[in-house]
Amino acid sequence: MSPSPQPLPDSEVAARLAKLPSWRLETNQLARDLKFSAFLKAIDFVNRLAAVAEEMDHHPDITISWRRVQLRLTSHDAGGITPRDFALAGKIDSLLSEMSSVVR
Repeated sequence: MSPSPQPLPDSEVAARLAKLPSWRLETNQLARDLKFSAFLKAIDFVNRLAAVAEEMDHHPDITISWRRVQLRLTSHDAGGITPRDFALAGKIDSLLSEMSSVVR
């Protein structure tokens, strides 16, 4: 078993977050809120994201409300934000760029 990752220092989180303009820091988590053009498109996105998260073995907190999806990323086992949270955020951004159904 590999050791748990260590949380990044605040300065490193800020530097990495500057490269992900759609994300924000919210209570020791990376956060992004999305709005889709239809409920089923939001669900399609979440299903695609689930496959990516499972492949990475790193799972976001997801809240779905009609056409809205809220994402929160943190490494619970490390007690904070780690490089793998930023890796997942980058993959989410790539996934979203492939989909034309995101309103914002």
